[in-house]
Amino acid sequence: MYEFTLILLLLQQMCVFLVIAWLMSKTRLFIPLMQVTVRLPHKLLCYVTFSIFCIMGTYFGLHIEDSIANTRAIGAVMGGLLGGPVVGGLVGLTGGLHRYSLGGMTALSCMISTIAEGLLGGLMHSILIARGRSDKVFSPLTAGVITFIAELVQMAIILLIARPFQDALHLVQNIAAPMMITNTVGAAMFMRILLDKRAMFEKYTTAFSAKALKVAASTEGILRQGFNEENSMKVAQVLYKELDIGAVAITDREKLLAFTGTGDDHHLPGKPVSSSYTWRAIESGEVVYADGNEIPYRCSLHPDCKLGSTLVIPLRGENQRVIGTIKLYEPRNRLFSSINRTLGEGIAQLLSTQILAGQYERQTALLAQSEIKLLHAQVNPHFLFNALNTLMAVIRHDSDKAGQLVHYLSTFFRKNLKRPSEIVTLANEIEHVNAYLQIEQARFQSRLNIHLRIPEELAHHQLPAFTLQPIVENAIKHGTSQLLGTGEITIQASRDGQHLILDIEDNAGLYQPKNSGGGLGMSLVDKRLRVRYGDTYGITVACEPDCLTRITLRLPLEEHVC
Repeated sequence: MYEFTLILLLLQQMCVFLVIAWLMSKTRLFIPLMQVTVRLPHKLLCYVTFSIFCIMGTYFGLHIEDSIANTRAIGAVMGGLLGGPVVGGLVGLTGGLHRYSLGGMTALSCMISTIAEGLLGGLMHSILIARGRSDKVFSPLTAGVITFIAELVQMAIILLIARPFQDALHLVQNIAAPMMITNTVGAAMFMRILLDKRAMFEKYTTAFSAKALKVAASTEGILRQGFNEENSMKVAQVLYKELDIGAVAITDREKLLAFTGTGDDHHLPGKPVSSSYTWRAIESGEVVYADGNEIPYRCSLHPDCKLGSTLVIPLRGENQRVIGTIKLYEPRNRLFSSINRTLGEGIAQLLSTQILAGQYERQTALLAQSEIKLLHAQVNPHFLFNALNTLMAVIRHDSDKAGQLVHYLSTFFRKNLKRPSEIVTLANEIEHVNAYLQIEQARFQSRLNIHLRIPEELAHHQLPAFTLQPIVENAIKHGTSQLLGTGEITIQASRDGQHLILDIEDNAGLYQPKNSGGGLGMSLVDKRLRVRYGDTYGITVACEPDCLTRITLRLPLEEHVC
């Protein structure tokens, strides 16, 4: 019954101990403790933190028969388990000297046993690291088992050293079970607090959402313009500023595209990728985190580089193929690492989406241009054949008219040679179309009338070259040329708010939506406008059978800048 009461009292004291540990876990002091401690600044922090817990374990203890039933072993074992043998030994020495200063029958034996407990935790640390099982260091089961063994060692040391022996034996009989249970449970729960803090830090940091949104806003559209050195450097500078880390690098599959931050004197853009971590991320398609602790980090370019850790995240393009990496660095002397893996992966996904969107837009634009070029190849020979036949007929009876037709033909082909991607003014496009219409009018003579209604104030607005000619050609080829009477072609421009409206109307009313012969040019123009301006723009068709067909083009108002 006495032992059960002692267990309850010690558990009560341990709860106070764990509450303090939980409160401390809410501070930045616990950040270095969430990884295996290798760097000297982290080792010092680990020593100080667990020395405090070791001393607190003694203060929270219960005085029993000139001794103290305590939870001191938690601090000693945890210090060794996370910091290694040296840290564990120093924590044990500090806690042991404090216990020795309080005196009592077991003062010496408790000092020795506390040092042994720290060394035991450190020994387990070394064994697990050597076997590549650093994940087991953070196992609550590991912490609990080592602390249980440490308490057995403490009881044995008390029996060996404390005198008189009968008093020491009686003491061990009273406190052995309560201390083993309390310290074992306490160490496991302490490690659980660390694990919870580690998981929260990785996935749910309060800065995650704000930083991610700010980075997204600041980098919006940059890599859509091209995955190259210039754009990559712009993104790297934004990330370096917003993430508050040591350095940022961006690579493609072969070379460094951008680098900013610590080490920019030897990490030079344009140089081939040399880091094994980068190659591993590119080849495996997986995130590589060399934290300088569990996974050693060493700069591949300069032996005195001040960078101490790196997070390498693949950037993905079409079909999830790795097209490069983004690398986040921290310097060696930084105590509190701000690299967040979840945040880094989110940023990489954002940048990958931008790159993929840019590639898609360029491929779509190239496809549209290729289709327009194909249309050129189909239109020009057919039109040239008809134009030359018309010219031959006119030369015989009207040389002046023939001269005008040669001028119009020259104008048409000169403007037709413009690149399909070139932007021209409405006046320039109308000049191109008018040259085409004048030749067609000479061909059909009195059977074709042309009406151009272009307000002067709209003539300077811009549109893609070769936009109107395919529509006008369709209106003649599949419209007015089929009439027995006179064909009427009307082209007019108007303004609707911030939009330019162009109407091409014929009086045939023969439009057939599924007519592949007449719809190729119009569908390509529609696709081209939508790719460039968005789906709210493009072509609409209104048809009154045997009366009229009106093709309407909707574009944004874009003024020509000299």
